[in-house]
Amino acid sequence: MTIPVTIIGAGLGGLTLARVLHVHGVPATIYEAEPSAEARTQGGQLDIHEYNGQLALEAAGLTAEFRSIIHLGGEASRVLDQQAGVLLDEPDDGSGGRPEVLRGDLRRILLDSLPEGIIRWNHKVVDVRSLGEGRHEVTFADGSSVTTELLVGADGAWSKLRPLLSDAVPRYVGTSFIETNLLDADVRHPASAAAVGDGAMSVLAPGKGIMAHREPGDVLHTYVALTKPQEWIAEIDFSDAAAATARVAAEFEGWAPALLELITDGDTPPVPRAIHALPVGHRWERVAGVTLIGDAAHLMSPFAGEGANLAMFDGAELGKAIVAHPDDVEGALTAYEAELFTRSEEFAAESATNHERFFADDAPQGLLDLYAGAPAE
Repeated sequence: MTIPVTIIGAGLGGLTLARVLHVHGVPATIYEAEPSAEARTQGGQLDIHEYNGQLALEAAGLTAEFRSIIHLGGEASRVLDQQAGVLLDEPDDGSGGRPEVLRGDLRRILLDSLPEGIIRWNHKVVDVRSLGEGRHEVTFADGSSVTTELLVGADGAWSKLRPLLSDAVPRYVGTSFIETNLLDADVRHPASAAAVGDGAMSVLAPGKGIMAHREPGDVLHTYVALTKPQEWIAEIDFSDAAAATARVAAEFEGWAPALLELITDGDTPPVPRAIHALPVGHRWERVAGVTLIGDAAHLMSPFAGEGANLAMFDGAELGKAIVAHPDDVEGALTAYEAELFTRSEEFAAESATNHERFFADDAPQGLLDLYAGAPAE
């Protein structure tokens, strides 16, 4: 295909798309709002699934690089009760299909796989308009603009390109995370480190929970989940770390000290993360010359662990569709979207169901049932 591809967003999905296109000799340019690859931290660990994320990395020719960044042992899982008693303990024996990697490491191998200059940093989109006949003009904050015949929105939850295709907007799902990190955990926080174990640990109760991952470098990355109105979270002054963590910890009064310390003893400031999602089954009518991938297309809650995997898989599948339909933009986008809508609806529904079952009145039974393979009722 001779038509260059314009990608908005240098997240995992946009980078995977650019890499697959590069492998096949299709020109592409990514425009990214952030000033550089190091502009912000990239979050915690991701489990990369053999049925989508790993297939995307294979299509990108990066399987060896991916295997080099796997956190060995990180696939272990535990479920505890509120007094840190063990309800389930599944060690990582190396046979699982969802190995853990740091998001930052994954993004780095994708960045390193692209030729210099393919990413235009510090290009924040301020306007997108249709010029007709499948052509679009994208205007950036610095006043520059680009016109393209194949535009891809890989720009996340609050996509500036989504309105070209859909009126849907993300809605708060009713639960927020508060993130904290314990550093040098085995030495400085041994009780919490022992509770978390070698991989992922979850302690769930109706409407709330504490979930933590052991990350490379002896880090415990904690996600405190609270089913609360956004207004309740907004009333907490997170600029006062001590007061904020005390307020959050008060919701877990009576829980084991080793669990509470994951909240109160954080070595990094607590960060609130309100969880939003697009409607399950979000789709749109075909609009010439433009499509979406990743969260821009199907933002969902994190309770199936599919967001990053689907973003990369979307990027790889779109790249393959473009390669398979040379000089036929609409054929490529039609083929891609037909599969996109089906798979994203399935996983969005799974994420929404898991969100409900994890924090239901019988929690943690829903999570234990999930590990046991029991279907949701």
